[in-house]
Amino acid sequence: MKLLKEFTIPFVGLKVGKHHFEYKVEQAFFEHFEYEDFNDVNINVDLVLDKKSTLLELHFKISGWVNINCDLTNEPFNQPVENEFDLVVKFGDEYNDENIDILILPHGTYEVNIQQYIYELIILAVPIKRIHPGVEDGTLDSEILDKLEELSPKLKEKKEKEEDIDPRWNTLKKLLTDK
Repeated sequence: MKLLKEFTIPFVGLKVGKHHFEYKVEQAFFEHFEYEDFNDVNINVDLVLDKKSTLLELHFKISGWVNINCDLTNEPFNQPVENEFDLVVKFGDEYNDENIDILILPHGTYEVNIQQYIYELIILAVPIKRIHPGVEDGTLDSEILDKLEELSPKLKEKKEKEEDIDPRWNTLKKLLTDK
């Protein structure tokens, strides 16, 4: 995959200490990764790079929203996302990213690309089950919800069937509860 230049940090010229970077992630970023689940994206990434003499510490913090489709109604809505992640960049003989929060770069490397970490951080911040907030509070008016309500089993019918049972069985039901 081609690396995006705006997410490459040349750390060789930075002084020891903390450095702040800000990025704005939009839909084009996910098109680069060929990820098509989002309709629209508006996320701010705040990155604090703490350069030390032998390693780099990166603290990612994302906040914003992604526009996705509801799993129940397929209605688009803005899902707020927030997430944080810490990454330690060390230097060694060869490139190694097997550990989740430790990246080892070869000696002599002068820059680090963070686009994959931002991508994963945003994807993992989105809930697995995507439900429109209007479904949860009952304010969403959708044809799909009306059809689901129409086709759902009725609880009243079940209670009516229980009431039609011969009353002599009620004493047997008491035996089950008297244990």
